[in-house]
Amino acid sequence: MRLFRIAIVSVATIYMIYSCDMPDYKRAAERIDSLLSERYLDDEPGAAIIVADGDRVIIDKGYGLADLSSAEKIDGKTMFNIASLSKQFTSVGILRLQEMGKLSVDDSVAKFFPEFPSPRWREIQLRHLLSHSSGVPDARNHSHEESLSVTDAESIEYMTDLKDFKFSPGTQYDYINPTFDLLGIIIGKASGMDFENFQKEQVFAPSGMKDILYFSPALTIKNMAHGYVSRDSAKRSGSDSDSEKSNDGLHYGFHDSEGKEWAEFDYGEETYFATKADGGIYTCTRELLQWENALRNNLCISESSLNEAYSKHTKVSGSKFCDYQNRPYTWYGYGWFTDETPGRPLKVYHTGDNGGFQSYIAKFPGTDVNVIMLENRNDFDRWSTQTAIENILIEEGIL
Repeated sequence: MRLFRIAIVSVATIYMIYSCDMPDYKRAAERIDSLLSERYLDDEPGAAIIVADGDRVIIDKGYGLADLSSAEKIDGKTMFNIASLSKQFTSVGILRLQEMGKLSVDDSVAKFFPEFPSPRWREIQLRHLLSHSSGVPDARNHSHEESLSVTDAESIEYMTDLKDFKFSPGTQYDYINPTFDLLGIIIGKASGMDFENFQKEQVFAPSGMKDILYFSPALTIKNMAHGYVSRDSAKRSGSDSDSEKSNDGLHYGFHDSEGKEWAEFDYGEETYFATKADGGIYTCTRELLQWENALRNNLCISESSLNEAYSKHTKVSGSKFCDYQNRPYTWYGYGWFTDETPGRPLKVYHTGDNGGFQSYIAKFPGTDVNVIMLENRNDFDRWSTQTAIENILIEEGIL
């Protein structure tokens, strides 16, 4: 009898330990929903979120309004400008061309732009553009009226006569946008196709993404969100925003139930909104989850190419040239950041800011967990929000 009782206690103890280690997906979804429901009011701009563990979707929900004029609600099909998340699609386009034998990341920029007179272009390789380590400055004309409708080709015009560079290629980190516009034009030159058509055929289609597109003023985008800013919105820290544009001169024509005033802030109000390769994609959270699954299953590029993209090519931490994502234990690959903070899950991620939009996408190597969040307002601190969501996933045994 005594032995029998000991056996029962042992089994119960084992069961209790096992139960504590089991992921609680339902509890995680409830806690994330509670966090975001308290943040976004029903009659304000808001956000869409998807959190998934492989094929299991933990939460897929929208908060707030996509369009303050029509009062259209946000959901998983709402099309947001994803801003700099677009860079990883450009990076995959380059890596796809490398697999096709049409270029190499070791090629110099001078190979594609022999008309650029500075000898420095013979030293700057595509890998330096991909990893924000080229030393090319952002010397575009940033005056408001001049930069409202600039295209990718116009964005790089200043490079033709560029003589002064910030540092030797591959030695430092400086996050800038026009070098990715340069990569988009290189994709067109190397493929013999229009940049957008190549991306549609070789990147979007293999991923099963049917609605994703590059913004154009002439397009009518179904389920499109507008970006907004509030009159009293706080300025975020430089480490969590690559957009420090002025909100002055906007028309604050929308009022929510708490009396807060909102203005539309996207194409027509925001500068450099029309460039494509650096930040021009519109898509939704559900399609971005398809994208993550396609990458995981090597539907666009091989595992070795993907590992090359995720690798730590440029140290971000401590850069004296750029604040963006300049936190401890941070590196940049080809279109993705890596965060190796001790005591936290290893994270491969990217952020984006454009007008009133801000975006975030993350994966955690060693797991199949993805966190994707798109907002059409830019007044909340994205990093603290995502840290809170990660803490929930950790506490509920998912990370």
